[in-house]
Amino acid sequence: MATKPSDYSEASIRVLKGLEPVKQRPGMYTRTDNPLHVLQEALDNAADEALAGHGKRIGVILHADGSVSILDDGRGIPFGLHPEEKAPVIELVYTRLHAGGKFDKGKGGAYSFSGGLHGVGVSVTNALARRMEVTTYREGQVAAIAFSGGDVVEKLQVRKAGPEDRKQGTTVRVWPDPKYFESSQVPLGELAHLLRSKAVLMPGVIVQLTDEKKKDTQSWQYKGGLRDYLMQTLTSDPVIPLFEGEGFAENNENFAEGEGAAWCVAFTEDGQPVRESYVNLIPTTAGGTHDSGLRDGLFNAVKSFIELHNLQPKGVKLLPEDVFARASYVLSAKVLDPQFQGQIKERLNSRDAVRLVSSFVRPALELWLNQHVEYGKKLAELAIKAAQSRQKAGQKVEKRKGSGVAVLPGKLTDCESKDLAHNEIFLVEGDSAGGSAKMGRDKECQAILPLRGKVLNTWEVERDRLFANTEIHDIAVAIGVDPHGPNDTVDLSGLRYGKICILSDADVDGSHIQVLLLTLFFRHFPGLIASGNVYVARPPLFRVDVPARGKKPAGKQYALDEGELTAILDKLRKEGVAEGKWTISRFKGLGEMSAEQLWETTLNPDTRRLLPVKLGKVDFSGTENLITKLMGKGEAAARRELMELHGDAVEIDI
Repeated sequence: MATKPSDYSEASIRVLKGLEPVKQRPGMYTRTDNPLHVLQEALDNAADEALAGHGKRIGVILHADGSVSILDDGRGIPFGLHPEEKAPVIELVYTRLHAGGKFDKGKGGAYSFSGGLHGVGVSVTNALARRMEVTTYREGQVAAIAFSGGDVVEKLQVRKAGPEDRKQGTTVRVWPDPKYFESSQVPLGELAHLLRSKAVLMPGVIVQLTDEKKKDTQSWQYKGGLRDYLMQTLTSDPVIPLFEGEGFAENNENFAEGEGAAWCVAFTEDGQPVRESYVNLIPTTAGGTHDSGLRDGLFNAVKSFIELHNLQPKGVKLLPEDVFARASYVLSAKVLDPQFQGQIKERLNSRDAVRLVSSFVRPALELWLNQHVEYGKKLAELAIKAAQSRQKAGQKVEKRKGSGVAVLPGKLTDCESKDLAHNEIFLVEGDSAGGSAKMGRDKECQAILPLRGKVLNTWEVERDRLFANTEIHDIAVAIGVDPHGPNDTVDLSGLRYGKICILSDADVDGSHIQVLLLTLFFRHFPGLIASGNVYVARPPLFRVDVPARGKKPAGKQYALDEGELTAILDKLRKEGVAEGKWTISRFKGLGEMSAEQLWETTLNPDTRRLLPVKLGKVDFSGTENLITKLMGKGEAAARRELMELHGDAVEIDI
């Protein structure tokens, strides 16, 4: 029987070899917006040599032809044959994923501390380069090799070092391949910041950047380390002197020899906080567990000082964010086997790093605060002030005639977290659906506010009369933002949730409630739409129960509408499910769903469909005029005209 092109057989399986996986899916291994990260892989190798105490200079040259060279005076990459692979070591380092000296962590290994354990590093740089030339100086010899697209194009050449050659070190020259990157330009500002930070973290090491086109050279060498660097980057004066220190494990049963951190922290009353953290000189722009350790250590030390001196006002509960809110810092951690989230190493995931950093920061700060009690009291005052502001924002005051303070509405089931980036509130139609949502939600970050019946049409309601309506009053108090107009300066500092999600039934009534809530947000909370905080949840209208077939067990599938239902049924037919063997149920409303179903279809961030609400291409006044026709009380004639013009586009659910 002839094989059809669509047949799935043993021959359909492809095994990607060498550096093919990197070329096929570069985004899995590096950032593809520009080549900076692939260059950083080579730069990190040079920095690791300096970190290990084998180099004092690192240079980066931006050549006129678009290539970039990274030079160091480290030990030079070995170029003899590998005892097991029988190929030059320098070739293996640049052409094999998971080959390098960073895995050898034992006593006497090549590197005690280095920038990660992924082990794909410079081989990714090589795979995504049109050309790469590597020259290594070592043991009185010079070895050179060249690659293209990850393959050797000029075999290893070894010669005796001359008087003009360096005694030791490595030079890597890279021509990044533009087809793998959105832009082939290296962002100069980011590169300069990266090089400067390497110099800060390695006092005494000279780091140089040369731009051949501009004929310009910048050089950095810091002897004052983290303190000098942080003072130069702060935008406002610190409230107390900088708190700096370091701690590294010695004969410690919990941590490896040499693991620990160096830090410098400044507390300011205003200005944008400066926060930079590094692990083994790798910049962790998304933070991670070492940042958490610094936060934990600072919080516990300040809390201990406040309790010792009896400074905490009654009714104020101090949280880590209160101490950390006005902190600027530079943190440099040394971790023996760092585990990162993703290949680009932007976030440290090593669990022990929290205890590691905290165990050195907390006692050092406690001692410092108790030696400088006046500074300790100033820091305590700053933290208590932040706690009071946070608690005030959490219990938003809304005045009504004759009733004093309005706290969070009683029917709001709040979440535990205070992290705005993760917190979500679901405005749910009806108490029964609210009950399912409360049971099915993630208590950590999802809050539920059930709404009774149809919300008021607020298009023509004056702002100062809004709170006469209980539902709207409760929505405003729960989200923590006051009503405002499109041209007002919006204060979002009290916002309690990063996502405000409208969750109504998938039927006509549910759509009507959606429209009423969207009208409320567009008219009275336009700043929330502009800042991307408003979303519409899409619960399914149909459930299809599918019988067991072959090795596949029985299961459920959900469809948003008729179109998706048709697609699901067509797919089942193609899979050989007999007509009518499935069962189709139509949800009359969210209240019919169990807590598990509601979580699976509508609340779970991994499986739900959540639509962000944004203003389209129509300008604000154009959108305003259209909504006036749809929602205005005296606009019956305009609505009729609109329906006559666009009636064909409307679907009617009977």
